[in-house]
Order: sequence, then C-alpha cells, then structure tokens
Amino acid sequence: MAVGLLDVFGVGPVSAAQILVSYSHHGRVRSEAAFASLAGVNPIAASSGNKTRHRLNRHGDRQLNKAIHTIAGCRMTFDATTIACVERRTSEGKTLRDIRLCIKRFIARQLFRQLRTLLT
Repeated sequence: MAVGLLDVFGVGPVSAAQILVSYSHHGRVRSEAAFASLAGVNPIAASSGNKTRHRLNRHGDRQLNKAIHTIAGCRMTFDATTIACVERRTSEGKTLRDIRLCIKRFIARQLFRQLRTLLT
C-alpha cells in the first residue's frame, strides 16, 4: 500500500508510514480540504487592515505536518518544478513562509489524491 506513496517525489518510507497512520481509513477524511485541516496545512485568514494574508493552521496532527514539511523541504531543494515555482513566487513578492504554505497545501492535495487511488 505504501508503495504508491513512495512514487511521490520527496516521500520516503518514514513519511509514507506517518501519512498512512494519520489517514487511518477511507471514511475518516472526506475531502482534500479535510485532509489539509487534519495535517494542519490549511490556510487561515490573518488579515489586518488593508493587508490580506493567510497563515498556517497550528492545529491538526503535528507528526503529519512534520512529514509534509520534510517533503516540502526536499522538493524545494531538489525538485526542478518546485524550485521554478519558488522562484516565480519570489519574483511575485511572496515571502518564503507564504511560498512554503502554498507548497505544503499542494503536497497535501497530491497525497490525498494518491491515498484515494491506493485505498479505493
């Protein structure tokens, strides 16, 4: 079952095991947004005045969040498409923290889709 997760770039055996343990069973998480919330990578509005911004949710499964953070760090260092995305977002004026938030949410979406195909 974890073999399909290991095909995702940046996911190692420890991260795959943590993702499977946190996901637990097919009926627990019903959508990509719910999985992101479970992982603590869903954006929360933190706007003030004229500035519109988001921050990461500090709740959720911290071990799953750590696994996704590790995957994001690996991708930001070694994956060409993610590096290009980081450079593009940096040129748009985003901070590294905001870029990491976007990447972690993308990874959560990708992992949820992969889990759905593996466990269905």
